[in-house]
Amino acid sequence: MPRFATVIFDCDSTLSAVEGIDELAGPHREASSALTNAAMRGELRLEDVYGRRLELIRPSRAQIEALGRLYVERLVPDARETIAALRAEGIAVRIVSGGLLPAVRAVARAVGVPDEHVAAVDVWFDPRGAFAGWDSHSPLARSLGKRAQLERWNGMPRPVMIVGDGITDLEARPPADIFVAFAGISARDPVLAGADAVIRIRSLAPVLRLALGEDEPRTLEARALLATIPNHTTVTTF
Repeated sequence: MPRFATVIFDCDSTLSAVEGIDELAGPHREASSALTNAAMRGELRLEDVYGRRLELIRPSRAQIEALGRLYVERLVPDARETIAALRAEGIAVRIVSGGLLPAVRAVARAVGVPDEHVAAVDVWFDPRGAFAGWDSHSPLARSLGKRAQLERWNGMPRPVMIVGDGITDLEARPPADIFVAFAGISARDPVLAGADAVIRIRSLAPVLRLALGEDEPRTLEARALLATIPNHTTVTTF
C-alpha cells in the first residue's frame, strides 16, 4: 500500500470502547442496543433507527457531557499515541461519527484533533438543559452518510484511509481509498468481509503501520509506537 496522507477514525467502538447511544439509553438500553447492532451490521438502514433511538432516550445536556467524559475514560489504550504519531509523520487526522457532536468533540480534544476536523450529529437543548431536538438533516444520521461527509471534505490530502467498526464506515469507501475494520472492540462479520484490512487486537497502533505503507517511520513518536505492537500481531489484508 502507499503512504496515506489522511486517516479518518470512527469514534464509537474504535477510538473509544463505548457505544454512546447505548450508554445514554438507561432503561431502554436493550432496545437501543438491538437497533444499533442491526444498523451496524447493515440489516436496518441507519435512517430507520437514528431518530427512533433519540426520541426514545431524549438525552439531556448533562447526560451528553457525562458521555463525553466516559468516552475519554474508555479510550482505546493507545488512541492518543496513535494519533500523535500519525500527526508527527505529517499524516492528517479527522474523526467522523454518527454519534452526538458535543460528546464526540470531547474525544477529539482529548486526542488532539481540532473541532473543525470533527463531524458528528448535533443536538439542541432548552434553557434548562433538557433535550430539544437534533440535526435531522445531518448526513451522518442516514445510510451512506459518511460517504457524503467525506465528499464534503473534498480538500483532504490523498490517499485517504478510514478506520471503523461498522457498515457506515465501509460505505465511505469510496471516496476513502481503503477501509480498515477495527475489530478490537466489536467484530461484525459483514463489515470484516468487506474491509481492505482488519485489525483484530485492542490496539490502534497497526493503523500507523498501514498508513505508512512501505515507508519507514521518520519520527521518534512513530518508531516508539510501532515498537509496542506484539510480534504475534497479524493484520489481515485482502
